[in-house]
Amino acid sequence: MIDPSTQAQLKTAIAECIQMDQGILDALRQEIRPLRNQTRRIQPRATTSISLVGTDGGNNQLQFDPFLIQLIRVVDSSNNEYCLEAVSPTTPVNLLSHRQFNEDGSPMTALGEVMAFLGVESLSKLSHMIRPNEMGRPVSPSWVQVYRELVEWAILFSILKKDFGTDTLIICDGLLRSKVFASDLFQRLLQGIKRRIEDQFVRNRRKVYLAGVAKHSKVLARYRLAMALEGVLQTDYPAYVEVPREIEEQAYVWSEFARGDDRAGEGGEINKFVGGKMFLVKFGAHRRDPVWPVDVFTAQKNDAQLILGSMLADAINGFPVAHYPRCLQKAHENAALVDFDFDILQDHIYEGIRGSLGAQSHTLDVFQLQDADPAARRYG
Repeated sequence: MIDPSTQAQLKTAIAECIQMDQGILDALRQEIRPLRNQTRRIQPRATTSISLVGTDGGNNQLQFDPFLIQLIRVVDSSNNEYCLEAVSPTTPVNLLSHRQFNEDGSPMTALGEVMAFLGVESLSKLSHMIRPNEMGRPVSPSWVQVYRELVEWAILFSILKKDFGTDTLIICDGLLRSKVFASDLFQRLLQGIKRRIEDQFVRNRRKVYLAGVAKHSKVLARYRLAMALEGVLQTDYPAYVEVPREIEEQAYVWSEFARGDDRAGEGGEINKFVGGKMFLVKFGAHRRDPVWPVDVFTAQKNDAQLILGSMLADAINGFPVAHYPRCLQKAHENAALVDFDFDILQDHIYEGIRGSLGAQSHTLDVFQLQDADPAARRYG
């Protein structure tokens, strides 16, 4: 416990800090104030919405020291499974690269298709964040998260090749931005996505739209209080506002994560990481309803009203999170491996270890009955 005298000192120190930093809030309010007059009402549209989600790495680790197996699983809101594989941080990267291709060099997986499209033959060339495992050195598990993101982009690229029966909005989990691709490969992939969307209309007369919804954003976190004070998106109807690139750049430590093709065309550094135009969107009809950051595919930013209108019809029925796209929530429910499914997969770990121990397999049974964390009893 903090004693009363110390609390009084902290209260005074905090008040002094806020007073000195008052100019920061005033500057944020000045930056965000023009958006109040740029707020637009969302008009509902009827379009089929589907969502694509990869399993969350933190919730799908099958762990039993010294083993750490991570599941790579991608499903959509209709419970179609596109990928399910197990990878560990010690999986040889070269072996994982070879798994993406058949013996004749043709792509075997969606990720292999992307690698072939981009002209790279190894994961290390696809992403600078995946390096060949060096024997004898500790392995960071973070590269598996990068691999998971690469697979998600590959599944999206693969889905756009199939025929759609109706006009469809594909909602991705997260903003349409990535820093895991090497060099300009992400922009080349985005160009490929754009061409496949255009081919859908030429071949089937179907319009396919692409957007990403994030639960959090540094832009929203930075300007949330200023928006409330200035009355931005304080409407009695669903509304949205486009976020200028300069406001995005103020929020990110690395401004290139906010630099789209429009800013690159002004003479700055080329756009390597951004595939979407950000909008702040409120799907609810009340002033205090939540606001979400939404990226509309850059090539379709002029269709933002139609895209957000299609998203509105899905978000109205959002459950259990209100005013959040229902198809995205369904995809998360489908992707999660919990309860009985997870217990079965965890048992597979024990079976695999038991099979590798041979005559000493009985030791594992005794080991499982031992208390792994006896210190936890102090909380009992």
